[in-house]
Amino acid sequence: MRYGIMGAMPDEVDQLCARLTEVQVEQYAGVDYHTGKLGDKEVVVCCAGMGKANAAATTQVLCGRYGAEAIIFSGIAGNMSDAIGIGDVVIGKEVVYHDAEVSMICQSAPFLKQYAGDPALIAAAEAACAKLGVKALTGRIATGDTFVGDSETKAAIAAKVQPDCVEMEGAAVSQIAARCGVPCVILRAMSDNADEDGHEVLVVKKFSISEYVATATAIVADMLERL
Repeated sequence: MRYGIMGAMPDEVDQLCARLTEVQVEQYAGVDYHTGKLGDKEVVVCCAGMGKANAAATTQVLCGRYGAEAIIFSGIAGNMSDAIGIGDVVIGKEVVYHDAEVSMICQSAPFLKQYAGDPALIAAAEAACAKLGVKALTGRIATGDTFVGDSETKAAIAAKVQPDCVEMEGAAVSQIAARCGVPCVILRAMSDNADEDGHEVLVVKKFSISEYVATATAIVADMLERL
């Protein structure tokens, strides 16, 4: 079985790529696909780029060209929940768009308004977090093509879809994976609180996210040992 592992930014996949053995790299449609092994599992790891279009296109390539039979998206997100904090993790039980007309999108395959994480992948992620001592919440992730970095936008999204975190790729990955019949889970480590402070740190100052990515990388590696 081959697992497709994705991130949106190079920092989100570099640590995983460094762990691979028997690596071959192919560039296709502007994306470097790293095929190899993580432990005893066959994987293909790639950086999709930020936003829904990049995420959807890369997911289709993983499923169609590289034969991924399960997809794990690992990265960072803005926290929208009082139950967790910076450095904690949201495992996507369900993933939704916060900026799309879902009543129109769902008229095409996979005919869904929201996307469920695969139960086996969720269970592996939960077990990995427990083993690693990472506080995790299995909940709702919201996706849109805007970095959420102000309290007004955060409040509007909370009122609309009540997510536990907000990011820019997960629903697109989940939609295309579901369209291809491939199980999928979205994992997000909280890097900020989706407010003005988060915008200042991540956008204005371009703060290193390696600390949060290390958490996500360890979870993915442990997950694969369980699958």
